[in-house]
Amino acid sequence: MHALLVEDDDRMARALGTALAQRGHTTRRVGRALDALRLVHEAEFVLLDLGLPDLDGLDLLRRLRTVCDAPLIVVTARCEERDIVQGLRAGADDYVVKPFRMAELMARIDTVRRRTDRPGTPAEAAGPRIAVGDVVVDLAARTVTVAGRPVHLTRREFDVLAHLAARRTQVHSREEILDRIWGDAFLAVSRSLDVHVAGIRAKTGRSHLVRTVRGFGYQLGTEGRPAAHPADTAADGPDPAGREGGPGGSQDTLA
Repeated sequence: MHALLVEDDDRMARALGTALAQRGHTTRRVGRALDALRLVHEAEFVLLDLGLPDLDGLDLLRRLRTVCDAPLIVVTARCEERDIVQGLRAGADDYVVKPFRMAELMARIDTVRRRTDRPGTPAEAAGPRIAVGDVVVDLAARTVTVAGRPVHLTRREFDVLAHLAARRTQVHSREEILDRIWGDAFLAVSRSLDVHVAGIRAKTGRSHLVRTVRGFGYQLGTEGRPAAHPADTAADGPDPAGREGGPGGSQDTLA
């Protein structure tokens, strides 16, 4: 794997580059947003710090997602819930807060790669177009339209919606969705799933499109279903203090 490392801290960049090289990966390191935009087309994977000297990292992330669909993990010292939510909504596949354990980050990279390399299910491979009212989900083209208007979802948001749409009559547990989309059912302590469901509802403007089954998971909505009650659409995940990628406490922890 060839990784693009967007990190302006020399010490952190050396540590990450060494860890990736030990696992057989090649790395191109840049410290500025403009260089990242220029070289991202070469990357099979991106590690992105948000504290860059020439452009805010979240702005860079949004720009990268317009030109590149490579798996991307944010690795940053920004630990506020708003930053984490914005990073996930902007298209990050995972969000890791500094300081972190290097072994954990490498495991997260492997998990994201397994998920993005995983072949589609037979229903997805067949490429059906699934309609829910005026919302049309094209599994083959990976597009979503609302009343004929294209809606841009992040890759992770589309993956969640496609998983629900391909099995529209089923109610899907949080663990099942996390395992299928994130590659790890034990991420149930994370609010990542809830953030992406909220993004789907907000971007499509159809709160009924994804139905919350309180205490269990989610299901694709049905045509004509009224807008969900606020209590029904509330996030099911635990307190964001249990977010993934939190600080580590061993000697392998990097700040």
